[in-house]
Amino acid sequence: MDFVTPVVDSPFDFGRIAAVNALSDVYAMGADPLFALNIVGFPVKALPLDVLGEILRGGAAVAAEAGIPVLGGHSIDFDVPVYGMAVTGRAKASRIRRNVGARPGDAVVLTKGLGTGILTSALRARVLSGAVKRLLAKGGGPEPDEEAAAVASMTRLNRHASRVAACFPVSAGTDVSGFGLLGHLREMLTGPGLAVEISMADVPVLPGARRLAAEGHAPEGSRKNLVAGRARLETGGVSDVDLLLLADAQTSGGLLLTVPDTEAGRLVAALREAGDAVSACIGRVLPAGERPAETIRIIP
Repeated sequence: MDFVTPVVDSPFDFGRIAAVNALSDVYAMGADPLFALNIVGFPVKALPLDVLGEILRGGAAVAAEAGIPVLGGHSIDFDVPVYGMAVTGRAKASRIRRNVGARPGDAVVLTKGLGTGILTSALRARVLSGAVKRLLAKGGGPEPDEEAAAVASMTRLNRHASRVAACFPVSAGTDVSGFGLLGHLREMLTGPGLAVEISMADVPVLPGARRLAAEGHAPEGSRKNLVAGRARLETGGVSDVDLLLLADAQTSGGLLLTVPDTEAGRLVAALREAGDAVSACIGRVLPAGERPAETIRIIP
């Protein structure tokens, strides 16, 4: 189950993003979704019901793309719009991917670009600031093509990535969401004293995200993620902007997978062929004892 408040202006796109985000947990575990239930909070006195209709239409479009029915749900009168889904899925017990279990020597693969938290934070700031303040402010938020790229990423199901990953010996997997790449990666290292090295140059980043982060745009959750994780980071030569990107709280992020290094190239090629064009090998799991346990070493 997952639900979010609006991250974009379009009610239809908001519905799509929220539905893809909810389905992502099922795909991350290597399961296939069976059906979904809508979760809705809506300010009925503040917004027209047509807006709610567009949100639900977006969710239904994603459910249809995923090949599942929406069997109903529950709604309440709420202060702000809230939408998401409870999704039931199915997987063979022997094939479930867990968010722990990375092994020494594994490669780390990411399937979507980072920066949705920063981009949507900039979008909200643009809406709230008003037209006059926008003209006077440093920067004007995302450009139209940057906003479109972010929406395209957040509305792309992780279905194909999950099915491709099922053909490889994945040791651990999760989707990147509210804890950011750093937080979810640290979860995957839980176990026999492992650490990881990440190459920032290889990490895919959404268009505009680095510029907007440098202008000061980021949700509070991203900043808190970075503060919480700093004690475990080795960051020689990496900028604060790049660290914030790595900690950025994602909505509908990609899959984060660890596989034997010998399989990484084939996995990335297969992911790109399936439509996840920015998929990349971004680092490697270090042997136990090479670095303090659960340390994340980031190199430029």
